[in-house]
Amino acid sequence: MLHRSWWKILGVALLLYAFVAGFIGPVPAKPILNETIRNLYFHVAMWFGMMIFFIVSLVYSIKYLRSGNLKHDWYAVEFANSGLLFGVLGLTTGAIWANYTWGKPWSNDIKQLGAAIAILIYFAYLVLRNSIPDLDKRARIGAVYNVFAFAMLFPTIWIIPRLVDSLHPGGMGNPAFNTKDIDSRMRLVFWPGAVPGWTLLGLWITSLRLRLKILEEKKLIS
Repeated sequence: MLHRSWWKILGVALLLYAFVAGFIGPVPAKPILNETIRNLYFHVAMWFGMMIFFIVSLVYSIKYLRSGNLKHDWYAVEFANSGLLFGVLGLTTGAIWANYTWGKPWSNDIKQLGAAIAILIYFAYLVLRNSIPDLDKRARIGAVYNVFAFAMLFPTIWIIPRLVDSLHPGGMGNPAFNTKDIDSRMRLVFWPGAVPGWTLLGLWITSLRLRLKILEEKKLIS
């Protein structure tokens, strides 16, 4: 059993490392940010996890369109669910961070708006699927929509926010993840701990949901 659960143990260990180092480890003293800079280990790591799960969901949707195997569709929807979970958590932690640094949780910043639109598009993907009773039709339409939803991530999250001024790092004239944002001490927690730690936790959640999903769908088919 241990050799099958090593990645779960690793995920828990990395998250413990990220939490302990994130809350009590040294961080640079930045004006305005102050101690809230620790939220980078949570807020930004959530977005990385969201993108990873949306990419995996896209891959399985394409695999379904090529093979017609319903199991690929089940994987696609569950990875999309995990991506949405991390997206909502990313928005929530971002709003908390913004409340302390910008004075209010929501300021209609271009990155906030783009992230909210992207998440709503994926929520529509789930609503669309649930509105179609036929399993094969649901899978085909859902897979096509999933490709569209992933394509919309680029203008809403990556392209448009970088072309205009933003309160976030990464806007026009405001580069993200440079030496002025975080130092080497934070990178030692963020890259080896927070990002893989949260991603492995999301993978664990997805694997549990997939077990339930496969059981539910097999009952419907039978």
